[in-house]
Amino acid sequence: MAGTENTNIIDITRDKDGGVLKEILREGEPGESPLAGEKCWVHYEGKLLDGREFDSSRKRNEKFTFDLGKGNVIKAWDLGVATMKKGELARLTCKPEYAYGEEGSPPTIPPNATLIFEVELFDWEGEDLSEDKDKGIIRHQIIKGSGWKSPSDGSDVEVKFIGRCNGEVFQEKECQFTMGEADDDIIAGIEVALKKFKKGEKSKLTIAPKYAFGPRGKPEWNITPDSTVEYELELKNFEKCKESWEMNAAEKLEQSEIKKSKGTTFFKAQRYKHAIHQYKQIITYLEHETSLKDEEEKHRNNLMLSARLNLAMCYLKSENWLEAEEECNKALELDDRNEKAYFRRGQARFERNDFDTAVEDFKHVLDIDANNKAAKQRLLLCNQKLKLFHDKQKNIYKGMFEKFAEKDSKLKTKYTWQGEYNIHDPIGEWNNDMARGMMTLEQECEAFGERMPEKGDNHHGMEEANDD
Repeated sequence: MAGTENTNIIDITRDKDGGVLKEILREGEPGESPLAGEKCWVHYEGKLLDGREFDSSRKRNEKFTFDLGKGNVIKAWDLGVATMKKGELARLTCKPEYAYGEEGSPPTIPPNATLIFEVELFDWEGEDLSEDKDKGIIRHQIIKGSGWKSPSDGSDVEVKFIGRCNGEVFQEKECQFTMGEADDDIIAGIEVALKKFKKGEKSKLTIAPKYAFGPRGKPEWNITPDSTVEYELELKNFEKCKESWEMNAAEKLEQSEIKKSKGTTFFKAQRYKHAIHQYKQIITYLEHETSLKDEEEKHRNNLMLSARLNLAMCYLKSENWLEAEEECNKALELDDRNEKAYFRRGQARFERNDFDTAVEDFKHVLDIDANNKAAKQRLLLCNQKLKLFHDKQKNIYKGMFEKFAEKDSKLKTKYTWQGEYNIHDPIGEWNNDMARGMMTLEQECEAFGERMPEKGDNHHGMEEANDD
């Protein structure tokens, strides 16, 4: 087939060795083709040269999904699908070295088999790089990087990027920075994405507001609140720092002290996002480090406690009350008599209008230090808030009871029961006298719309009165 004169058949291998020949059977939509790392949806039929079919997604009535350029499929597919457009139907003729090679894939594909695939490309989507897999950072790879290492927190990186919003360029920059310590002009989504980049990689990123400029936007760059942005990002070079698992215990303590110092610097500059990142690194280094003894273990525990308390303060400053409370809980697991942990947890609970539990926290502070003026002041505020709340609730219920009393009064004038004992209570408001037989059985049946059982009835309960 390689010698055919059909000009619609092209060799799509890099070396033009005839290993993968492609023939377009139906043109796709104009536009882009999928890039490496993107998830593709296709239908296919696979046949041997003699026409025998060995596989078909169509017969299973289920589209096949794979990540392009990741080695999830045979080489011919990674090459062929990368040249296709959405909706295109193509025939790929694949030599053994681009398919299943000398071994084949028994029992359906013999050794050294040339295969023919008809592939239809339906759609694709970029690779999700977000840590929560919420599709907040989508990568479309333009140039694949080299090597197997990627930057991590603390790595020095050299990057080049162009940022766009609604097609308009708002930022173009080439710079160096340390991962986790970039200035505020470099959004979180870039740092998260770089952890999956290889040296020399160039990719297009679609970044949701959560990882970009959020609900505030960036007015000076004409970026409105909650805008999705796009970046063309290139990782030119990087120097990788040691990962936590590559460090011994002494190195982890040393790095934790450095992170603590950096976190304090960021906090003083009101760069709370960066301070949080530094304090979280301390937790990463030390949380599962159990080999330390004596003074080193005490040093480790003090660093962990400081990191938790400082994280709580950062979250308070960022108005993330739940996160602040959680960090205080973890700090109290390390020291159940920690004055700052109780006070900061009380602050978080106060801001969430959880005044009852906030009161308990501020009382704990005063149990530890009876002269803590800040706790006394907060306790006073909590009690004022609780009094206002209770007074409001009392007024609400007072109004409700007055309405019920007025309604009851009207009902009592409307309904009167003429029985043996002259009961004047309306239905639904009878007192316990009824349970002691203050009404005759006939009167009860009449009240509930029932009839008395006749002699010979087989059932034992009352029947509903006939509407007729």
